[in-house]
Amino acid sequence: MMNAHRRDEGDDEGAQVIRLASARRDDDASGHAERGPIERGIASGLAFLRRRLSGDYEVDEFGFDPEFNSTVLLPMARALYEHWFRVELSGVDNIPDGGALLVANHSGTIPLDALMLSVALHDHADRHVRLLGADLVYQIPILGHLSRKAGHTLACQSDAARLLGKGELVGVFPEGFKGVGKPFADRYKLQRFGRGGFVGTALRSGVPIVPCAIVGAEEIYPKIADLRPLARLLGLPYFPVTPTFPFLGPAGLVPLPSKWVIRFGEPMTLDDYDADAADDPMTVFNITDHVRENVQQMLYDTLLRRGPAFL
Repeated sequence: MMNAHRRDEGDDEGAQVIRLASARRDDDASGHAERGPIERGIASGLAFLRRRLSGDYEVDEFGFDPEFNSTVLLPMARALYEHWFRVELSGVDNIPDGGALLVANHSGTIPLDALMLSVALHDHADRHVRLLGADLVYQIPILGHLSRKAGHTLACQSDAARLLGKGELVGVFPEGFKGVGKPFADRYKLQRFGRGGFVGTALRSGVPIVPCAIVGAEEIYPKIADLRPLARLLGLPYFPVTPTFPFLGPAGLVPLPSKWVIRFGEPMTLDDYDADAADDPMTVFNITDHVRENVQQMLYDTLLRRGPAFL
């Protein structure tokens, strides 16, 4: 009888231990569920650092690091996108699912339009745009490294063709430095679209061209003069003078809070041409001119729609 009584007491104690352990697990689960945004952010940040230190992340052949881009680079640009420039989008449905070549105007003295375009497509089209940049970008150590991390690469046909062949969305600014560094008096007037190399790439890859108009970047750093001797000394395409820079020193680098609108036009399919058309200079010139006229008209229309830059 005494042995039976002890067994019963033991069973009761065991059941109590199980109930206490279960209660602790429930409390822990409840605590995790009730974590605030700060606690969740810290936990997410620690997990990110753990993966970086252990090498548990992926980088593609171009140096693109999706996790670093989404966790570090884009959030910084997103603050400008949402709260400073208050970017409005139009025509996001025109972004195709597969490979395509996005052709946009370029402006702003400092090319923040590339960053805002990346945020727009990542957040609202669920696409990573792989921008093609000039050689100068990748000759600057930190900037070049971060550009690679963000998924961008040199503006060369071989890299563009490889990306398009993988079904990526590739972005190009055919105006180059002529567009981003043009004076404020020439705002929203497209410069020459180079030799049309982007058209040849699209023809060989068999992908559509998506025209894009970016309104708002022209007003962030109004370029009123260019210190060319200083630009040559520093190896830069231009050294801008704006109403705030260099007169206000580092404070002059803060962009003016203009209102932005990014508009994506309907894809321009090139199905009527075969790949050999890329070797015909006249065909390439005609298509390039057509794309340029399309983007220019979109710019005028979007500019009227936006209205005043700072209201």
